[in-house]
Amino acid sequence: MNDRATPQGSRDWRRKPLNRVLLEELALAYVARFSTTAQRLRHYLARKLRERGWDDALEPALDALVRRCVERGYVDDAGFARAKAASLLRRGYGGRRVGEALRAAGVADDLREQMRPDEAAARRAALALARRRRFGPFGAGPPDKPLREKQIAAMVRAGHTLDNAREIVDAASAEEARRWAAGAADETEC
Repeated sequence: MNDRATPQGSRDWRRKPLNRVLLEELALAYVARFSTTAQRLRHYLARKLRERGWDDALEPALDALVRRCVERGYVDDAGFARAKAASLLRRGYGGRRVGEALRAAGVADDLREQMRPDEAAARRAALALARRRRFGPFGAGPPDKPLREKQIAAMVRAGHTLDNAREIVDAASAEEARRWAAGAADETEC
């Protein structure tokens, strides 16, 4: 049997093709539910058009719809970039991973550059990752050479510089690692 019934009744299980009104409703529902960028919204709407088709005499004006959402403040690339960068840094990811995540979300190059963490933020993020993953001085004991190399490699994959990864993994104690992370703020004030 090819016809499928939905829980609401015996309507055809396939969704009807989109028109201008339905497309705008989809866009508004998406931006109401998710913090997003203009590029992500455009990709979402284009995917929905491919999935459901178009049933209107006029061609879909995706760019105009996205532009209206931006003008009305429903989509804010700068706000998204700030929130995403701060979230990733708190979780311990480094500057390179922050930049990659923002690029994947469709954030413009100049805005990504503005969101690049300074040295103090990069050190705090490295400390957060080491603490969370129990690297270096936060582990059960001093790491042997193979474990040290694995921990440094994991920190580099998380977007940290090799120098910062080595500093945090080679710290003699958790207190020394905290002082190193706090030291960047002191150095920038001078």
